[in-house]
Amino acid sequence: MENINKNNIKKRFYSDFHDGAKRCSNPSPAFGSNFNFSVLKIICMKKTVTNIKKKPVSITMWEFSWIERNWPGAGYEDWNLALSQLKERGYNSIRIDAFPHLIYKNPNLEYLIYPHWNTQDWGSPAINKVTLHPKLTDFIKLCKNYDIKIALSTWWRKDEHESYKIINTPEKLAKVWLSVLDLIDKHGLMDQVFYVDLSNEWPLEAWTPFASDIGWWDSKESAKWMQTSINILRHTYPQLPYTFSFTGEITKETIAKGDLSMLDFLEPHIWMVHSNNNEFYKLVNYNYELFSNDGYHNVALKAEKLYRKNESYWKELLLKQIDYAAEWSKVLNKPIVTTECWGIVDYKDWPLLQWDWVKELCELGTIEAAKTGRWAAIATSNFCGPQFKGMWRDIKWHKKLTKEINAAVISGDLLKNRLSQRL
Repeated sequence: MENINKNNIKKRFYSDFHDGAKRCSNPSPAFGSNFNFSVLKIICMKKTVTNIKKKPVSITMWEFSWIERNWPGAGYEDWNLALSQLKERGYNSIRIDAFPHLIYKNPNLEYLIYPHWNTQDWGSPAINKVTLHPKLTDFIKLCKNYDIKIALSTWWRKDEHESYKIINTPEKLAKVWLSVLDLIDKHGLMDQVFYVDLSNEWPLEAWTPFASDIGWWDSKESAKWMQTSINILRHTYPQLPYTFSFTGEITKETIAKGDLSMLDFLEPHIWMVHSNNNEFYKLVNYNYELFSNDGYHNVALKAEKLYRKNESYWKELLLKQIDYAAEWSKVLNKPIVTTECWGIVDYKDWPLLQWDWVKELCELGTIEAAKTGRWAAIATSNFCGPQFKGMWRDIKWHKKLTKEINAAVISGDLLKNRLSQRL
């Protein structure tokens, strides 16, 4: 055997067996009875592992709408219908609000929830009531039937008792999240959890009112909160990927900001309108009005016209942010998930508002992100839900983009990451 060429051994070995380690169970007599097949088994296993290619997940954001928008015609009153339609469009993961502060307080109570706005179609535009248990686990079970994974996040919705105020330390932040994970684990549903985003758009005051003195996400105090809370969660549930999602324009300077070593992956929310310090919204005069239609009045009259006047300029601004995000991923060696994106932040079915230009930007962002190999999960927009009828009814458009996402390949250097292993 010493005289046999090693390359010939490998060729003959791989030609004799069909798949991975199974090939080693019936060795070819051509090698002789004394040949050490354990060595070739290792070679074969290594070859199989290195050839594995993982695809990004097509994800959508159903935030707090999944439970709040339960009145007739609101879009989520029939979960089976909504999930079957989502599956038809090619999506296989949903990011939802798990209401950790309310589950920690008492998952069985009925809570009176105040509206964050009445100008948008996410969530309820008026007071509403929710009971988290057993609805959260029931929803996850139903998602399992459709082979749809759940990403857990929270917008810290305001109830009549302002229960979010109990979160005054990073330890308490972890504690409320443990109550959610323990509940899910108790029902045998942990395999359905894709990842945990401890706080939506951290630490934006609109969504994290308890964190107003932390500064921005790149501050030392922010890093302390993120590190401490994630360490506690990892101690009990080490298999889960953890992050804090961020918002704001991504620039070259973003790449070097802050300590993000504790995050398993990046979840930046990327929109063209954030580019050049919110240039587009400034020209339109849109100011995120919560209970006034003034902003939408300006969007209806100015937004599409402004975009059409110089499409290439606005598209290029979006592409720059995607390029910088991909570079950020490479520098930190962390995959990206984006669930809110790509063109305009706020939009809805409304007089004088057309979806065509919004879909153009969303298609561009989706395809370009998929090409980079840095994204592990990609949304097509933040309007991918049944309440946005103008976007939702274009089934062909959704299928085209989810096909692009599912045809992409995640870069090999990211495959050992906890999030990639969760895929």
